[in-house]
Amino acid sequence: MFEKSDEQLIARALQGNKKAWLTLLKRYEKQIYHYGMRMTGKNEDALDLMQEVFVSVFRNLSNYRNEGSFKSWLYRIAHFRCIEFYRRKKPMQGLDDVPEVESEEISAADAIHCHQENRQLINAMQQLPLAQKAVVELKFFGQFTFDEIAEQTGISANTAKSRLYGALGKLKQIMEVDYA
Repeated sequence: MFEKSDEQLIARALQGNKKAWLTLLKRYEKQIYHYGMRMTGKNEDALDLMQEVFVSVFRNLSNYRNEGSFKSWLYRIAHFRCIEFYRRKKPMQGLDDVPEVESEEISAADAIHCHQENRQLINAMQQLPLAQKAVVELKFFGQFTFDEIAEQTGISANTAKSRLYGALGKLKQIMEVDYA
């Protein structure tokens, strides 16, 4: 009926309400999975990253101070878990699994075309340095402002802008060369 705010769910989850925790988890599950997919390029790695993010959130939920949005705090944790992922494992160029398009109203040809574009974008993003990839992910897929990106990644807003525009230039070159 009425959707509870993140802050209400957090307060209840901290009191031991499992339903509140699961509601909060469900609210951001797809977003964090897709973040992981675009950052790692592999379904299994995205699922592992998503699990690590939510375990970290669960363990540190009492440390959330309601300074800024919960979503920003969540993506900050996702960013740090992604850095840890890349420290443990070098990025892979290949892609076996790509998330399926979830719209039922598109034709099979449109679905195949969309699937191919997703694969091309994910593969192209894998060629970017992690710092640029993170800014692209947060700006376009997380829909954060440059100030929020700066706060999450520990850089200035101008550095975030610079990394974004550098990444876009590289993506354009990669997409033109590899997928022309």
